[in-house]
Amino acid sequence: MTGGPDLVVAGAGGGLAGALRAAELGLSVLVVEASEHFRRGNNTSMSTAMFPGAGSRWQKAAGVEDSPDRFAADIAAKTGGRADARLARTLAEVSGPLVEWLADSAGLPLSLVTDFNYPGHSVHRCHSVPGRHGSSVIDHLARRVREHPGIDLLVPAALVDVTTTGGPGAATTVRGALVRYPDGTQEEIPAGAVLLATNGFGADRALVRRHLPEIAEALYQGGERSRGDALRIGGGLGAATGYLDAYQGHGAVAAGAGTLVGWATIIHGGIMVDLDGRRFGDETRGYSEYAAELAARPGSTGWIVLDETIFEQCRPFQDFRDTVESGVLVWADDAEGLAEATGLPAGALARELEAGAAAARGERPDEHGRTHWERPLAAPYAAVRVVPALFHTQGGLLVDGDAAVVDPGDRPIPGLYAAGGAAAGISGHGAGGYLPGNGLLPAFGLAYLAAGAIARRTTTREN
Repeated sequence: MTGGPDLVVAGAGGGLAGALRAAELGLSVLVVEASEHFRRGNNTSMSTAMFPGAGSRWQKAAGVEDSPDRFAADIAAKTGGRADARLARTLAEVSGPLVEWLADSAGLPLSLVTDFNYPGHSVHRCHSVPGRHGSSVIDHLARRVREHPGIDLLVPAALVDVTTTGGPGAATTVRGALVRYPDGTQEEIPAGAVLLATNGFGADRALVRRHLPEIAEALYQGGERSRGDALRIGGGLGAATGYLDAYQGHGAVAAGAGTLVGWATIIHGGIMVDLDGRRFGDETRGYSEYAAELAARPGSTGWIVLDETIFEQCRPFQDFRDTVESGVLVWADDAEGLAEATGLPAGALARELEAGAAAARGERPDEHGRTHWERPLAAPYAAVRVVPALFHTQGGLLVDGDAAVVDPGDRPIPGLYAAGGAAAGISGHGAGGYLPGNGLLPAFGLAYLAAGAIARRTTTREN
């Protein structure tokens, strides 16, 4: 890469997909990653590897009628119309081609998830890999990146700033990256463009307290390198920011194990109760908003109650299997035994189990408005104590349809791109607008789009 690469990618999560796409389009690429253990420590590797793809071939084969229009409508409905409409439309349109590219070019063994549907998706739209865990996605993509002759991987090294040209009266143009090594030395690397794929600011407690006070004291279950680097770098260039109060939370992290129990337990018919043994809402609205709601309950904790059928239905998830293997599930033959095993008030718990079963059978409306019940829970029961968590932030640098970072006047900053948590996403404000998969979609979709835009710009400049 004499003279520097065409593209420097900061972050080896969704940025790996951007690197592969850029190399496929003929660009020379350098991926800079700060963590030596990124294959187990970034947000993609911690995810359930759900990729929304509207209109994919797997949907067509399964008879699922979907389209970018329908996906965009679902985003608007879940966010109350407060998402970035342009970006939502852009990502809805690229979602189908993206999942097919991930399978056909990047080689991920994707398939459509049809055994249950996540809150907010009106049809089966999420695609995943065997085991439904992001670590296998990162392992696979990292191997592809290391094998590609057009990509260099610099690990561990942190992109701490970008270098620019331009001055008074001239547009600022990004011309390279400033990289810091573990020994404290720094190097300027010239480049045609820089893609910030450094995630958000979930690991910076001060920023979380400033922008996300409702979840600031909850467990942080995300990458430790998510420290707001993109906000700092982009802010230094006058970039616009938005949706800094948006985040993905989760209400189902196993207490004592730190593993993800998973919301499939709820979708398949489980319930959540607080320490008083009472349900406190319609659990099927979404796991993200339930994080803050659980955090507000006594002790900031609760219990998910499931049964043997749900237990078996959740086995496809590696996270759930890890939870089971940790030994934190308790079992009981009836409601009284479950109360004894959990320490919950027996009368309240029994009433909730009976009321939920009656609502599931259609005998009476649920007092919390829950209408989705696959079936009534049946003894023997299992339960697991859960705590709320912040997974990742959903606000950041504003980008256009090419993933180019823009200024407050919506003018692109030449040479600077952002993807994933480094960019403002499509979850609107707060936690309630998060749709499952809409963390990975901006991470991979914007990186994919940035690669295409940089390739077109490079070709035009060379010609």
